[in-house]
Amino acid sequence: MLRTLKNIFLAFTIVLFAQSCESNLDLQPEDNRLTSGAAFDEPGAYKSFLAKLYAGISVSGQEGPAGNPDLTGLDEGFSNYLRLYWSMQELTTDEAIVGWNDGTIKDLHAQTWTSGNEFIRTMYSRIFYQVALTNEFLRQTSDAKLDARGVDASLRSEIQNYRAEARFMRALTYWHAMDLFGNVPFVTEEDPIGAFLPQQIKRADLFTYVESELLAIENDIVAARQNEYGRADQAAVWMLLSKIYLNAEVYTGSPRYSEVITYTTKVIGAGYTIPTNPYYHLFLADNDTNGSQSEVIFPITFDGLHTQSFGGMTFLIHAAVGGSMKPADYGINGGWAGLRTTSALVEQFPGEANSADGRALFYTDGQTKEINNTSTFTQGYAVEKFRNVDVNGVAGSDPTGDIPDTDFPMFRLADAYLMYAEAFVRGGGGSAADAVTYINQLRTRAYTNASGNINQADLTLNFILSERSRELFWEAHRRTDLIRFGQFSDQGIWPWKRNVPQGATTEAFRDLMPLPASDLGINTNLEQNQGY
Repeated sequence: MLRTLKNIFLAFTIVLFAQSCESNLDLQPEDNRLTSGAAFDEPGAYKSFLAKLYAGISVSGQEGPAGNPDLTGLDEGFSNYLRLYWSMQELTTDEAIVGWNDGTIKDLHAQTWTSGNEFIRTMYSRIFYQVALTNEFLRQTSDAKLDARGVDASLRSEIQNYRAEARFMRALTYWHAMDLFGNVPFVTEEDPIGAFLPQQIKRADLFTYVESELLAIENDIVAARQNEYGRADQAAVWMLLSKIYLNAEVYTGSPRYSEVITYTTKVIGAGYTIPTNPYYHLFLADNDTNGSQSEVIFPITFDGLHTQSFGGMTFLIHAAVGGSMKPADYGINGGWAGLRTTSALVEQFPGEANSADGRALFYTDGQTKEINNTSTFTQGYAVEKFRNVDVNGVAGSDPTGDIPDTDFPMFRLADAYLMYAEAFVRGGGGSAADAVTYINQLRTRAYTNASGNINQADLTLNFILSERSRELFWEAHRRTDLIRFGQFSDQGIWPWKRNVPQGATTEAFRDLMPLPASDLGINTNLEQNQGY
């Protein structure tokens, strides 16, 4: 389904965004001049609309890689959901820094952003655009609507599966809203279409809603590992439940670590495996077929010919290549010379760039470890994690070398292992032996032998935070992890944080992003997060 998203033309957005008055006035939906009701005359439209919900994470409009955008206002490449989410989660931390001077992009790493930051604003708008799409899909697939259209029993059964997937996608999006912004506008399919001012929901109440949605669909969605590649299933639901429970103390003030053990155990028992292939195979152009798919629970799929965008994996691969790096080695036609990492990430690895740990995917030729000028690409090690070549070094399907085939692993088994171990250490129950075994499976792959293995005495919170960075860096987890461990704002220091070479702490209120100033001027129901 997802490999042909470029060819799906959907016209549902005319009525969608009107419900989301929280969205910015300078980011308007494109009017495709077709009512949502008429769009369902063809039975295949239901699956096409579902594809649009998935595609909303990977592409930014109706044409690829740009043209007929979902939102206008910010460059279409920058406004891509995954690109923005990755930037919120990585550029704000020790794991990534960007050398470009586009707008206020550097304020993310410096942690000097304001409520007028256009990248934060567009992330917010992209989230609520996704919510609006999902709400309309659920309205259009109600029993009353299906009865009115005379939908037969066979198609109706399929649509019920689609509805469960749509509710998962909305829960995922609302999790991002809860994690990034806290108290946000709240709209569901039960709200009217038209101009109204959504009420603001408290973060803890949004947690309860997301949890209830996931529990409601847990037994309705397709069983684990039984859906099409790239689509959500029961294991994806369990992973998202594990993620919200792991961070429940941040979101609600009350820990829920025993539930993390419960749901990661379900994921671990679902038949996913850590491949014997090298770690870097997870991030290649054929990671949907090279064995890595046995570990990946929920990917965001990309295709060089059919899922084209200047965001997503195009951004992550091109922007990480510069200096003396040879673009052909990465399956692309040229580097954008933007993204690198800081010495803080490099120093997580024993032996650093020459570490025996195979996860230390750094390019060092001509690069300095330390950064004195953030605009100079050769300052800071480059990261070679994502490539648009397969295991044999053959480039992806796009002959121009612009758009990669590499899929983004949003949820994978390694994260479930690490969440289980952390929840055990935090007193959530489980087994010490299992926690150590899970960690050592990851480290055996990283070291290609048992030389890096740990024992129970090594299993501390500090070790787990570092191990999460070594295993999951550049996979859009770091900001959330640092906040959970109390090391993001007033306790964490890394190079160029606070816009100084040695780094400095920032204010604790930056654990939440600001609601966009433009929305506060529109929706009088909204109250800004403290400190902004």
